[in-house]
Amino acid sequence: MPSVVLALNAGSSSLKFGLYEARSSKELRSIARGAVGLGDVPSLTAMAPDGKTLLEKELPGSSLEDLIGKLLFWAEDQAGRKVAAVGHRIVHGGSRFSDPVLLTPDVIDEVEKLTPLAPLHQPRSVAPIRALAAVRPNLLQIGCFDTAFHRTMDAMASRYALPRRFEARGIRRYGFHGLSYEYIASRLEQMAPERAAGRIVVAHLGNGASLCALHDGRSVDTTMGFSALDGLVMGTRCGAIDPGVLLYLLQEERHSPAQLQHLLYEESGLLGVSGISSDVRVLSESDDPRAREALELFAFRAAREVAALVNTLGGLDGLVFTAGIGEHSAPIRAAICARLEWLGVKIDHDANEAHEVLISAAYSAVEVRVIPADEESMLAGHVISLMEAIRHKG
Repeated sequence: MPSVVLALNAGSSSLKFGLYEARSSKELRSIARGAVGLGDVPSLTAMAPDGKTLLEKELPGSSLEDLIGKLLFWAEDQAGRKVAAVGHRIVHGGSRFSDPVLLTPDVIDEVEKLTPLAPLHQPRSVAPIRALAAVRPNLLQIGCFDTAFHRTMDAMASRYALPRRFEARGIRRYGFHGLSYEYIASRLEQMAPERAAGRIVVAHLGNGASLCALHDGRSVDTTMGFSALDGLVMGTRCGAIDPGVLLYLLQEERHSPAQLQHLLYEESGLLGVSGISSDVRVLSESDDPRAREALELFAFRAAREVAALVNTLGGLDGLVFTAGIGEHSAPIRAAICARLEWLGVKIDHDANEAHEVLISAAYSAVEVRVIPADEESMLAGHVISLMEAIRHKG
């Protein structure tokens, strides 16, 4: 009988999930997907693969353990049998974790010790793991790391120009959004195998944003580095910044480390520049010139970093947009592509406005696509693969 697996993808305000039936890692059937809302009024929503609403319920006063328990109960009722395993997206794997791993109590402790490398994200990754362990102690849990996909980068792309003793302590460029990039690489292989073997830049543009340079489906460079603060302008994060600015804020403005962390993670990016919102949709509808300036900066920095990755790749065959902004904001895609016309990027504006999969013009030297992100199915595939390996060893 096919196994039922649950994939959990923790964010700042919600816990996205995907429920799958699988005969193998290559034979996944989506049963449902949805989210556990973690806001002021906790909630549970779920949709069928065709978009039909299966569940929409507010659960005021519920703890995370309560919510996880209710999700499991609903998932098993929906699937008609027990969940065999749960896969978790974990933001940082540090130097130790590069492959999916069984989340034993000792491993969970080791994952939690990586919190200084991702102070806001790692606790969000660990919280549902511990909640699930409390609700269902014997349920198999498997961790998949966002940094793992970038382990194929060579030293030139991963090394900082610091004394080597710091590299030995784990200070290096790790890269993030790896599960998203791994999914895009697999989809490209299915959709356009010849193109997938070439030089591709993938733009994962959401509240958190980064770019990845793929060659033959492998990561060779990316814009996020040691932390998820680096690279592009994001919703509330600053992206790449002169370290001298940080020294100035510490020494002259007398920011504490906690104040600096809050400034860089929560007050900067589109929100900081616009003074209005971190949401591209809100900024796009605003007449305030600061909103326009924030969006222009977002596109400028994204295009500039694409060009840098093209240097790593030695050319560009394809550009892929994914994640919330990348999938849904035609003006942002157009603004970025307009700055890359010198590279041979030409889009079909009608296709772009219609959010079609292929949005490049027929005469474009670079193929431009829009591919929806699906980290949950990638998680589920890894879970099944590890379960198969465990059964084979047994």
